[in-house]
Amino acid sequence: MSSTGQEKSHATLRYTSLRVSIFLGCLLVALLLGHFKIIPVSGQAGVIFLFLLAAIASAPLSYVLLSRQRDDMSAQITTKVSGLRSRTAERIAAQNAEEDAVDEAARTAAVRQS
Repeated sequence: MSSTGQEKSHATLRYTSLRVSIFLGCLLVALLLGHFKIIPVSGQAGVIFLFLLAAIASAPLSYVLLSRQRDDMSAQITTKVSGLRSRTAERIAAQNAEEDAVDEAARTAAVRQS
């Protein structure tokens, strides 16, 4: 498999791991700001605030920095879904043809008996 194909096959994993990494980086920065009292943090509510701050900061960063990985992931998912749809359509067509053949055989037998 070529490196491009391998990159496409792991696009979802790559995007997710990079997104988590960006969140953890933002969380580390927020915790450090809280530790050095740049952001006032008091008790458990303060820690929850730092987690929310990291989530809010990481969302736009992920949106901007990971657009190419998101496009690769979207292409991977689209390819898999279209393959699944075509296989399903082929299976349904085969089942319909089989049912039509059974119906035609039953009609032919009914006409011969009449």
